[in-house]
Amino acid sequence: MEELKGLKLGYAICGSFCTFRKSIDEMRVLAGMGADIYPIMSDNAYSLDTRFGKAVDFIAEIEEICGRNIIHTIPEAEPIGPKKLLDVLVISPCTGNTLAKLANGVTDTSVALAAKAHLRNARPLVIGVSTNDALAAASKNIGMLMNSKNIYFIPMSQDDPIKKPNSMVVHFDKTPEAIKCALEKKQVQPIYV
Repeated sequence: MEELKGLKLGYAICGSFCTFRKSIDEMRVLAGMGADIYPIMSDNAYSLDTRFGKAVDFIAEIEEICGRNIIHTIPEAEPIGPKKLLDVLVISPCTGNTLAKLANGVTDTSVALAAKAHLRNARPLVIGVSTNDALAAASKNIGMLMNSKNIYFIPMSQDDPIKKPNSMVVHFDKTPEAIKCALEKKQVQPIYV
């Protein structure tokens, strides 16, 4: 199954540590579909050990899947734009912090700068939201980004409406469909019930 064969795909991961396993599994699926993946991690995602796993283990697995080193510093991310390195950039999971940075033009992390550098080429940015405040403080940033040119969303839904009523998480399995639609400048249904 090589539906994405030859696609130069940036895949960025932010610090929603509880979703790392699903995100990395989806990265493996995309590689199996033929995508040439350029991995990117925020500083926290790249360096912090959590109850969900050790950073060095995640790094080793991601670099094995992609066959290249992870972009994790601002100087490493900057050439993405001038070199027109990527056809599409996915940020999944994308935290509320990174959503705020993207919505307000703040580029002080490797992931935010990668997005800015990529968008300057008018190429699609695909966001997979994972944040506990998607329906609270982050909602205005999601709305602003949904109304922005060349920005698309992977379908998302509430992950625990009773215990975490403001939380939403990306449907990682919808990533290939969201990428294909974004390349056609179309948005798949972004909110699932």
